[in-house]
Amino acid sequence: MSADEQVFHEYRRLLFSVAYRLLGSAADAEDAVQDTWIKWSFADRSHVADPKAYLTRIVSNLALERLRSTRHKREDYVGPWLPEPILTSGDTADAVTDAESVSMAMLVVLETLSPLERAVFVLKEVFGFSHAEIAQAVERSEVAVRQAAHRAHGHVRARRPRFAADRGRRREVTERFFAAATGGDINALMELLSPDVTLWTDGGGKVRQALKPVVGAQTVASWFAAIGTLTYEGVQPAGMSAELVEINGGPGMVFSAPGRVIATVTFDFAADGRITAIHNVANPDKLQAVTNGTAHDVTAR
Repeated sequence: MSADEQVFHEYRRLLFSVAYRLLGSAADAEDAVQDTWIKWSFADRSHVADPKAYLTRIVSNLALERLRSTRHKREDYVGPWLPEPILTSGDTADAVTDAESVSMAMLVVLETLSPLERAVFVLKEVFGFSHAEIAQAVERSEVAVRQAAHRAHGHVRARRPRFAADRGRRREVTERFFAAATGGDINALMELLSPDVTLWTDGGGKVRQALKPVVGAQTVASWFAAIGTLTYEGVQPAGMSAELVEINGGPGMVFSAPGRVIATVTFDFAADGRITAIHNVANPDKLQAVTNGTAHDVTAR
């Protein structure tokens, strides 16, 4: 491995971590990282004093370009748009800030920001870059960056989940939900759900899913209790399997059929541990990262 390759390899995880939080898509993040490598390979590095800052600037701008070009596609999306889920490592789950910043709930909130606000928020709040460093990375004035940071911070603060149970409690509730859902126990499911729980399902028009949010404990519990009794996309209940995994920094569930992943399920929790929101990704175009089985370390260090 050449010296240039060693430098890039050293920061590759960081580059993916930035790009994924900016794009909400593992596939697009990998493309941005690969394009960063190409630019790094052909760049005149004799004047690069800080490879980390230089590479971060490249991947941030590539991600911003891609985000701007894909926003209209998301506006025309069939049903709710959810981020592409990824499997994450235990290190991410143990770092509270990192786990929150890569959670489905946070990525959904980040989706409501402008591309510039999203980039500024991620680089400032998650990775600790200064306003001056961010200004260089996104090629804007420091004044513009400070203004974007202020808007983004207020927007995220107003919309992020207000409470969160501790990790042990979240894991316990997820395990109980898993047992109740796979066992068709609607009463047990009801006990775990907040009265106004909301289920968001992303099928992207590719598979059968709800096109609007499903609201209320009774309705959501009935939805999951029926999993073991219904044929889904040609898969009989007996041919479907489920397992508990770590997804986007927290406990989640993966439903599979022979040879393919059918869906992922992740949760938001109230302080008392009850489930306030469920994100169900079933669009097959968004399940490749989970199907590959690679656990990402997306910590911000």
